[in-house]
Order: sequence, then structure tokens, then C-alpha cells
Amino acid sequence: MHMHKFVVLKIGDTMKIILGSQSEGRKQMMEEMGYEFEVMAADIDEKAIRHTRPRELVLALANAKADALLPRIKEPALLITADQVVAWKDEIREKPGDETQAKGYLRTYHEAPAECVNGIAVTNTATGKRVSRVNVSKVFFRRIPEDVIDNVMEEFDVFSHAGGFSITSRLLNPYVEHIEGTIDSVIGLPKELTKQMIKEVAE
Repeated sequence: MHMHKFVVLKIGDTMKIILGSQSEGRKQMMEEMGYEFEVMAADIDEKAIRHTRPRELVLALANAKADALLPRIKEPALLITADQVVAWKDEIREKPGDETQAKGYLRTYHEAPAECVNGIAVTNTATGKRVSRVNVSKVFFRRIPEDVIDNVMEEFDVFSHAGGFSITSRLLNPYVEHIEGTIDSVIGLPKELTKQMIKEVAE
């Protein structure tokens, strides 16, 4: 696949792309979009930023990650930062804190859809222009049997994923009834929206 190392702004003018996330899923989505990019980790205290509404929370976190990274970027670049939580009924589900919480999440997803709420921010470090957007996709699960939950806990790092699940898990896949939205959004970086935002700040 042809990789775009830089975003072309206008003839003879290019900008580097930086993904401000260590998420393997987001890296994969960027690669699928055909971009070459550098990865930087924001290392912010996500628990210090709280909101009762999931949309506000992910936007605040995506913007906080961008703000934390900007002083470390010394050249013109397009910085992409993102955050995801799962909204379930009236509950915000971030990365599980322990095994009990992770199992509790997986035991209850058949009762209501898991809404994967993404906040994305794209910043042009040369101009300071930033756009941020929210994107939501819903995953509808069948009841996940207890032995499958035990296997998921053993074979998969549930603690690195919002809501304690990955849509690409071969163990969970048979229990996904359907998705409203797109799989890239569930993974954590909606491709079409991200491309559109890159274009918006690059102009």
C-alpha cells in the first residue's frame, strides 16, 4: 500500500503527522488510511479530568492530550489526539480498574448497547488551528457466557480498552449481534471523519 509520509497542503508545502496515542487500534487505523506518522504519548492523568456526560469527557481528554503534547513539538505538524469511553445505559465505562469491574462490564452488555464515544482533536502546530469532533458507534451484544468471559480475561488485555472489550477479539466476535456505525469508530479512530478533520486544519 502506498503510504503518505506527509500531508500535502499546497504544491511544495508538506506537514508531518503525529499521532498522540499509543493505542494499537488507532495506529492500525492510521496505517489503513495510508499515512506515515510518528507516535507520541501524552501521559496525562486522565482520572483528573471528569465529566458526567461522555461526549464532554472524551472531547476534554482529546484536547488535554493535545495541550500536553504541543510544547514538545518543535516543528510544523498535524497532531491527532483522541479518547474513547463506552456509554452503557447511564454509566460511563472507561478502561476497567480491576478484574471484577471488567467481568461486570462483559456480563451486562446484552442488556443495552455499548455506545463507543470518541473524541478526536486535530491540531495544526504551525497555525494553532484545531478542530475537535465527537463520533459515536453502538455495539449490540448477545449474552456472553461465563466461560467465554473467563477466557477473555486470560487471553486478552481488557484493561487497555474502554469498556473492557475489543471488537476484534476472536472470543467476543460470535457474541456481537450488530454494529450501528463503523468498526473503525468502535476501534477508536473513525477514518473518514479523521481524514476530513486533517483536511480542515491543513487548509
